[in-house]
Amino acid sequence: MKLLRVTIILAVAFFSINIHAAPKLLTIVHTNDLHSHLQGFSPELDYQPFTVNADKTLGGWSRIAAVIKNTKKERKNPVLTLDSGDYTMGSLFHMLAREEAFELRLLDAMGYDAVTLGNHEFDLKPTGLAYMLRTAKARKGLPQVVFASAIFDKNNSADDSLQAAFNEIPVKDYTVLVRDGIKIGIFGIMGKDAAEVSPFAKPVTFRDPVEVSRKIVRTLREKEKVDIVVCLSHSGLRAAYPKKSEDEILARKVKGIDIIVSGHTHEVYSAPIKAGQTIIVESGIYGKHVGILDIAYAEGKVELKNYKMVAIDSSIAGDRATQNIIDGFKKKINAQFLAGFGLSYDKIIARTSWDLEISAEESPLGNMITDSIRWYVNKFDSRKNDSLSRVVIAVESNGVIRDNLLAGRTGLISVGDLFRTIPLGIGMDKEFSMGYPLISFYLYGYEIKRALEILTSVYPKKGYNYFLQISGVRFEYNPHRVIFDRVTNIEIGSEEEGYQPLNYREGNRTLYRVAANIYNATFLKVIGNYTYRFLDISPKDRKGRAVRNLTDLRVDADKSRPGIQELKQWQGVMEYVQSFKDTSGDGIPDLPEKYKSKLGRIVVKPSWHPAALVSRATLPTILALLIIGLASFAIIYCAIRIMKKRKKRRSSLKFK
Repeated sequence: MKLLRVTIILAVAFFSINIHAAPKLLTIVHTNDLHSHLQGFSPELDYQPFTVNADKTLGGWSRIAAVIKNTKKERKNPVLTLDSGDYTMGSLFHMLAREEAFELRLLDAMGYDAVTLGNHEFDLKPTGLAYMLRTAKARKGLPQVVFASAIFDKNNSADDSLQAAFNEIPVKDYTVLVRDGIKIGIFGIMGKDAAEVSPFAKPVTFRDPVEVSRKIVRTLREKEKVDIVVCLSHSGLRAAYPKKSEDEILARKVKGIDIIVSGHTHEVYSAPIKAGQTIIVESGIYGKHVGILDIAYAEGKVELKNYKMVAIDSSIAGDRATQNIIDGFKKKINAQFLAGFGLSYDKIIARTSWDLEISAEESPLGNMITDSIRWYVNKFDSRKNDSLSRVVIAVESNGVIRDNLLAGRTGLISVGDLFRTIPLGIGMDKEFSMGYPLISFYLYGYEIKRALEILTSVYPKKGYNYFLQISGVRFEYNPHRVIFDRVTNIEIGSEEEGYQPLNYREGNRTLYRVAANIYNATFLKVIGNYTYRFLDISPKDRKGRAVRNLTDLRVDADKSRPGIQELKQWQGVMEYVQSFKDTSGDGIPDLPEKYKSKLGRIVVKPSWHPAALVSRATLPTILALLIIGLASFAIIYCAIRIMKKRKKRRSSLKFK
């Protein structure tokens, strides 16, 4: 009897231990930075969502939906679908983000459990984001939005509507989900870099990501008693810059986060990064990849079981229900937006036999886009007999050029494909109409040099987004020269009319008209704050008076009407491309050969020759030479003093 009792006790103990130790499985399907790329690209005309291996396009939300559905079918364990922000702003679909909320509604239809907000959701301004959130809820198509970073300004009513929408929706700091007995806490934050590039969020500001994460994690662990903590972080990973890899820093500084679904930096990681006990994943940009994370939870610990980065391409047949929704959205874009401009989503407006790509160097696509700015402003706002009224120079940053323009199978360029190259922004008019407005202002020659030094000195420190594409100017620079004084030669003009040297000495008081979108112009105006005043630039009117409010410099598309009718950058690109000659005789404009390769607008001439390092020196080099001179004098002076003391000491020893 004793033996039987002992056997039963041991058996119960054995099975209890094994039952307790049995891990529970959980799968997370994750995306980030989808940027309204609902269709496969590019070009979209090649996209065949239902036919496998039919094209070379990437992305497409119907393909992503298929991956989500297939992942759920393949697994018996719970599957969560999460996104870490910037699902808007990047294609024609976002032009009705406020009125239709296409992106949020589709994410909900695809089964997303939680999403957070990225910096580009704030491009709509607080009122626009509030509008979009309310629209999605009214259409019964809103996934749970979590965002703990927002700080609303009590003294400014401009963000009142968004604060009210956060309460109504509600947008929560965090949410708690229970799946198969596992209690999962999910919260959302925005990183420092993302906050820095959110100028249209004002007066909303953002909490320090580390501080707010510590607070939320403490609440989730101590109050909500969750088993797993997941952070949807629009902060990002940076493989090349570990000190700026915000989500790795977050994981090390905030204990208790099990998983970070990262976004913002657009990087693709084929395997998760492990920072301490935290698993961090990020899946690129535009829905070209989707990550599938399999974890096991047991005894309070999360263990990585498997990870797969799925390429979203033609090997995946798209989900028909999702694509039907997208096709319906496209019809609304045509009817409610494009028809007013005589355009439609799939309308063919040009042809190319080569690809135009953007990179951190002079790029044919960058040349074409900046040429379009100069051409468009001059078309609407210059006079033949008034040289001062003509735009001489146009600039654009790589961060605003969002996609390549590829020839694909047919070489045909559609409205949808061309728009994706330059899709961002919102107006400064009363309606906050979509798309960046173009502005123009006047600079002195030395200020033009300072603007070009952003490319030579700021871009190497800050990265790809700060590289400048230019029109109406070409220049040379030596990367070995003193920072902020690397430009060595500047000429203004064009490939058609020729170039002439620019006198960029400070004594030259000639004014030159410059054009840019308002986002880049704002950056030019404040760049001095970040460069120790060396690159101070002051936008001026044609009389040389400094202009504080850049909205006053918007180009007016129709002076016969009251107020300013904003000249939109995206429209300028469309009209410029449509103005090209039809060289093939098929009734479709052809891209000019000049945009097939570089034009020598940005020329790097590295040299360590002393003359090359100091010729035509401006203040940064002069100060550097002065410092070197003083340091050399100090070293020589000290050496002489030491030698004299030694000599004196020897003399005194001899005397003794």
